[in-house]
Amino acid sequence: MNAAAPAIRPDAAEYLTAHQAAADLTAIREQWGDLLAAIDRAPAAEWPPRETRSFLNRAELGEHQADEDEPTGRSVGRPPLTIREHPAPLNLPALDAALDVERALFDLADTLAAAVQRPVRRVPLHLAMQSPSGRTAPTLRPRIMADLADRNDPSRWHYQAPTSPGSRAYGLHWAAVWIEGRVLGEDLTRGLFRPLPLGLLDEAAAVARRARADVERALNRDGRTTAVDSPCPYCGGELTGATQVGGEPFVWCARGEACPAPVILDRRRRMWRGADLVGLWVAMDAARKRAEEQ
Repeated sequence: MNAAAPAIRPDAAEYLTAHQAAADLTAIREQWGDLLAAIDRAPAAEWPPRETRSFLNRAELGEHQADEDEPTGRSVGRPPLTIREHPAPLNLPALDAALDVERALFDLADTLAAAVQRPVRRVPLHLAMQSPSGRTAPTLRPRIMADLADRNDPSRWHYQAPTSPGSRAYGLHWAAVWIEGRVLGEDLTRGLFRPLPLGLLDEAAAVARRARADVERALNRDGRTTAVDSPCPYCGGELTGATQVGGEPFVWCARGEACPAPVILDRRRRMWRGADLVGLWVAMDAARKRAEEQ
C-alpha cells in the first residue's frame, strides 16, 4: 500500500504569508540600527560597505550576545525619525530609506489597529453632584467615561494626535513587533484584537516585504558584487565580495581550488562566510602591514 500523502493545512497560504511577513519584520528590526548609523556616515565605494560591517562585530562577540542587545518590547528611547529634525545628514539616501520605512510601518499599524483593535471601553462613573444651594445632600449622577485601564493597555496601539505622537513615540521596533503580533494572530483571547482579514494580511505582507527591500538596498545588502581592493592574502588572487538578502556578506577567491586558504570549497571556489570573514580580514591586515614594512 502506498503511504498516505501528508495532509496540507487548509490555511497553508495564509500561514506562509503571515510567517514570511513576520520574518521580513524581524529582518527590518535587526538591521534598523545599522541603517540609523549609516545616516551619519558619508557613502563610500568600499567592500564590505561600512553599513554592513556590524556582522564582523557579531561574529566576534557571538550571535547570542548580539541578540541580547536587541530590544523587542515597548520602550521610549531615541525619538522616531519622523518626529525629529535631521540637520545635514551625511548619507541622504539612507535617511530617505529610513523615513520611508518608518512611515510605512507606522501607517500600516494605524490601518491594522482601525480594523482589528477594539475601541476603548466606556464605563459608568458615578459622580457626587452638590445641589446649587448646598442645602441638600449630594446626589450620585452617572457619567460614561473611558476605561483608563483599557485605554492604557500596553498591547494597545495609539494613533498619532496633534498633541501626541501616540505609539510612534516607541519607535520602529515597537511598531514592527506590534504588526507582527497582528499578522500572526497573537493575543486574540482577551478581546482586544480580532483576527486579521485576509486582504489586510496580504497588504501587511506586501508593506513588510517592500520595507525590508528598502532597508537592505540602502545598506548594500541586495546581492550586488564588488571587487575587493586587496588581493587574497593566501595566493594573491583577485577577491570578490557580495552581499545577499538577509545581510550576510561573503567573499570568494578567483583562483578557485588552487588557492590554499583554510576555508571550504564552495562550487570549486574558496569561499569566506560568517565567522570565516574575521580570519580573512585579519590575514589581509597582516599582509598589508608586511607590505608596508618592506
